[in-house]
Amino acid sequence: MVITSIADQIMRTATGVADTVSAPFTDPVIRLGVTGLSRAGKTVFITSLVANLMDRGRMPQLAAAANGAIQTAYLQPQPDDTVPRFAFEKHLAELTSQNPGWPSGTRQISELRLSLRVQPSGLLSGLSGPRTVHVDIVDYPGEWLLDLGLLDLDFAAWSQSALERAARRPGGQALTAFINGVDPTIALDEPLAQEIAETFTSHLQEARAAGFSDCSPGRFLLPGDLAGSPVLTFAPLPDGAYMRGSLGYEFQRRFESYKRNVVKPFFRDHFAKIDRQIVLVDVLGAIHAGPAALDDLRSAMARILGAFRPGRNDFLARIFKGRRVEKILFAATKADHLHHTQHPQLTAITKALLRDAVDRADYAGATTAAMSIAALRTTVEDTMTHDGEELNVVRGRLRDTGRQAAFYPGALPDDPAHLLSPAREGSEKWLDVDYEIMRFAPAALSRRPGDGPPHVRLDKAAEFLLGDRL
Repeated sequence: MVITSIADQIMRTATGVADTVSAPFTDPVIRLGVTGLSRAGKTVFITSLVANLMDRGRMPQLAAAANGAIQTAYLQPQPDDTVPRFAFEKHLAELTSQNPGWPSGTRQISELRLSLRVQPSGLLSGLSGPRTVHVDIVDYPGEWLLDLGLLDLDFAAWSQSALERAARRPGGQALTAFINGVDPTIALDEPLAQEIAETFTSHLQEARAAGFSDCSPGRFLLPGDLAGSPVLTFAPLPDGAYMRGSLGYEFQRRFESYKRNVVKPFFRDHFAKIDRQIVLVDVLGAIHAGPAALDDLRSAMARILGAFRPGRNDFLARIFKGRRVEKILFAATKADHLHHTQHPQLTAITKALLRDAVDRADYAGATTAAMSIAALRTTVEDTMTHDGEELNVVRGRLRDTGRQAAFYPGALPDDPAHLLSPAREGSEKWLDVDYEIMRFAPAALSRRPGDGPPHVRLDKAAEFLLGDRL
């Protein structure tokens, strides 16, 4: 609306004036959280984003880069000495070598500070010289973000939902049969407890490999130095009243300990300090995995959006007091696996996956958006004839064999309901078409001076996340 637009413009102007006035005393800091569900490409996104902010020749949709406001960009020591540094140089070398390969995925939290020297614009631009804006990029596994939903559940409610999800997934019936065969009222037996937890963890790993997204608790898949600890030695159990000293009582106690000692510290110490957030989503992978995986992704994205809703409980009210996430971008990755003519359909599907959660929830003024991106473009577009029909394809180097191949994944529907409805209804497979997926390797790059790695809409994503602060 016009009034809203005017109010937003006044707010942006006021923010710009405040930043300009305060610049001599303090450098503005933007805390950008980067997360994503399995195989979404967090490491590649951060590496390409930083490289393209340092060499901005491929960033025309980032206004501050296009108009020359960003004069220079450089890395500095991060402010958090206890958090591992994101290995930018190592990952960039892997992506841009003569025989490029994909870097290893995110397994723990890490951080990187990129400082931008920016010439202010607007009313006071002539009264001030360039200022420094720090972008602190915080990388963390998406599985940890899903854990926030556990804070609203007790052990019985979590067990019920976890077992219901398992029953609809590969290998889930075997897991539920195994757990239902366990008597939770027996005295705690630690080897048995470990066997149950390991069986549950194996199921989560199998579900993730099959393309499912909501595979929490997240530390069961990425335990780090908690591997083998009691805080990760529990599993869902049938509802019941458990006496002290029983297996069920101990699992219930460990579940509460997991929330208290693992989930809450992460959100208090890291997540609650984030200003902007991008959630990377492998929508194409979920579509390829089938209707059940796509509906699971819809549910997981709703839970992730719920993580950004201040005031859901007393704990969140405390950590969000005085600070909130202002912008949240959901980005469907691997857009370079599709011809650009299908990118609008991919974006529409991503928006539809978010629709229920966005409509239901109050995000305290946070702005949400969805788009299709490729942080590193690995393909080129082409047109070929097949059975007398012209197909828009992409060509790239296959990850497994190294050979060049043309790829047509199948036409995404113009109406997202053609996918979401069968997913909601529990269909086992798509009725009219199979959606294929290829795993491309990074292409060997030949960059001009001043150009970052090639991408698809990375500059548009950067404009949404950072543009108003630059």
